[in-house]
Amino acid sequence: MIYQVNHHINGLVINDSPKKLDITNPATGNVIGQVAMADNSVLEKAVASAKAAFPAWSATPPAKRVRILFELRALLEKNINELADLVTKEHGKTLTDARGSIQRGIDVVEFACGIPFLLKGTYAEDVATDIDSYTLRQPLGVCLGITPFNFPAMIPLWMFPMAIACGNTFILKPSERDPSCSFRIAELCVEAGLPKGVLNVVNGDKDAVNFLIKHPDVKAISFVGSTPIAEMIYQTGTAAGKRVQAFGGAKNHCVIMPDANIDQAADALVGAAYGSAGERCMAISVAVAVGDKLADELIKKLIPRVQGLNIGAGFKPETEMGPLISKQHLERVKNYVDLGVEEGAALVVDGRSFISPEHPQGFYLGGCLFDHVTPTMKIYKEEIFGPVLVVVRVPDFESALQLVNDHEFGNGTAIFTHDGGVARTFASKVQAGMIGINVPIPVPVAYQTFGGWKRSLFGGMHMHSTDGMQFYTKIKTVTERWPKDKKSNADFAMPTLK
Repeated sequence: MIYQVNHHINGLVINDSPKKLDITNPATGNVIGQVAMADNSVLEKAVASAKAAFPAWSATPPAKRVRILFELRALLEKNINELADLVTKEHGKTLTDARGSIQRGIDVVEFACGIPFLLKGTYAEDVATDIDSYTLRQPLGVCLGITPFNFPAMIPLWMFPMAIACGNTFILKPSERDPSCSFRIAELCVEAGLPKGVLNVVNGDKDAVNFLIKHPDVKAISFVGSTPIAEMIYQTGTAAGKRVQAFGGAKNHCVIMPDANIDQAADALVGAAYGSAGERCMAISVAVAVGDKLADELIKKLIPRVQGLNIGAGFKPETEMGPLISKQHLERVKNYVDLGVEEGAALVVDGRSFISPEHPQGFYLGGCLFDHVTPTMKIYKEEIFGPVLVVVRVPDFESALQLVNDHEFGNGTAIFTHDGGVARTFASKVQAGMIGINVPIPVPVAYQTFGGWKRSLFGGMHMHSTDGMQFYTKIKTVTERWPKDKKSNADFAMPTLK
C-alpha cells in the first residue's frame, strides 16, 4: 500500500501541495510512497509559523526548554526501532546501522539538555572603577536545516535540538528521497510538548532550497550535502547577511603503516569503506599503503573480505551491506568504476555484476576494490559515495602525510600504527578536521565538535558540542556602571582602565 508523507507546519499536518514525488524502497526497486513537494505558498507558511513562534519560545527560560528536550529524548529512545525501520525502508541501510545512527542523534539531544550551563555567559566585576561587564548569548531567530538522504534521522537531530535549545525556531528541509523519519520525529516533538511553530518540516527540491535560503526571515542556515551545493548555499546565504555552516564532500584517507596489525586494519577498512554502501561522508574511500610489501599483503587480506560481503535487504539480520539510494546513484557509481578501469587502475574486486537473487530490481552494487591508483585519477580525486575503495601506494610516512594534505577535501582521516610518535605527528600535521588513530571512522561524540577542513566545510563553526551553541546564538557584551552621585563630566578620550 502506497503511503503519503506531508509537511508538518505549526504543529499540524499540511497537505496542500499538488506536486508529489515517488518514494522508492531501494532494496526492492518498488515505489512505496509519495512525498508532497512544497510550493512557495507552503514554504511561506512554514517561515511565518517559525517567525510567529520565535518571540514566545526565545523568552521561555532555558530550563523549561530543556524539560521538553528531556521528554523528546525519552520518546526517541522508546521509538528507536520504529524510526530505524523507516530509515531502512526508505534509505536501504541495515537495521543495526540505522539504529546506531539514530542513537548518535539522540546523543546530541542529550547534550542539548545541558544548554542552561552553556548559555550562562560570563561576568567580570570591577573591570574599571565601579564598572562591571558581562556577556549574554541570545538566539538568532528562524533557523533552517537542509539535510541529506544518507542520515535521515541523525543529521536532523544534530541540527534542530541545539537550535531550539538555544531559543531559536527551526525549519527542517529533509531529503525528499527518505522523508518519513523527519516527519515522525516532528510528531514526537509535539508529543514531547514542543509548542506549535518551533519546529516545522517541509519537503521539497532545489526550488524549495533556493526559496528558503534567500528568505529574509531566515537568519541562519545549516546544510549537509555535496561540495558544489554547499559552496553555493554558503555564498548565497552569507551574501544576504545570514549565518551559514555548509558541510560538503569528502575523500577520507586511511594510512596503514608497516607496523600496523594488518588483520585489524583490513577489517577496519572493510567496515569503514563498505558500511552503509559507502554512502557516508565519513566513509574511508582511500587506503594509503606505506610500502609495496605492505600494500601487497593488504590487498591479499582485503580481496576475500570484500568478495565475501553479505549484500541484501537491510531488514535481514545477516546483511552487512544494503543497496544504494536510487537507480540513478547506482549508475553514477558504476560509471566511476568504469572510469577507474579506463584510467588504468587495477580493479581487483569487481562488484558491478552483482544482482540480488531475492530482489533483482533493487539498487545493489557489490563491493569494488582498486589497486595501483594514482593521485591524478578521477576515482582518487572525486567523491564517489559508494562501495568503492581505492588503494594508493606510497614509499614512506612523509609521502602519505603529503598525499592527504594535498587533497582538496579535509573532512576526516585515519592512521593505523603502533608507533606513538608517528601517530602524534600525523594528528598534529594532517590537514583534516577529524582524525582517527587506529579508529577507522573518527566521528566525534556529541560533546566534541563535528566538521572538516578545506572544501569539506564552508563556514567557521562545526556542528554540535559548543560550536553548535555558538553557531545558533549571538553574543552580547554589557558594560554597566551605577554612579554613586549624579555629577558627571564629558570625557572625549577612549575609555581605559582606571
